[in-house]
Amino acid sequence: MIETAEVTDNDFLRQFEYKIDNDLAIIEYSLQERKIFLTKFIISEEHDNEEFRDRFITLVLENIQERNLSMMPTCPTIVKFIRKHRQYRSMLPIGVRI
Repeated sequence: MIETAEVTDNDFLRQFEYKIDNDLAIIEYSLQERKIFLTKFIISEEHDNEEFRDRFITLVLENIQERNLSMMPTCPTIVKFIRKHRQYRSMLPIGVRI
């Protein structure tokens, strides 16, 4: 389902978006210098499952990585994902541990 999806960066609203059916999955962020703070994860209960969450977060993190930004997750859902997927810890700012 999301494998062929395009996650878009709506820089006006400061959020990554993925349209699924008639809903919008969102990760809100704040960009400061070369760091992006991932502040909120929003998805409808209808589409909320671990496989979708993990894939959406992965696509967003790949986008951030391509832009060579450090990432600071402040949203519990994304913090939990980073703890589970250690390969993304290298994107954290120096000195930050999760």
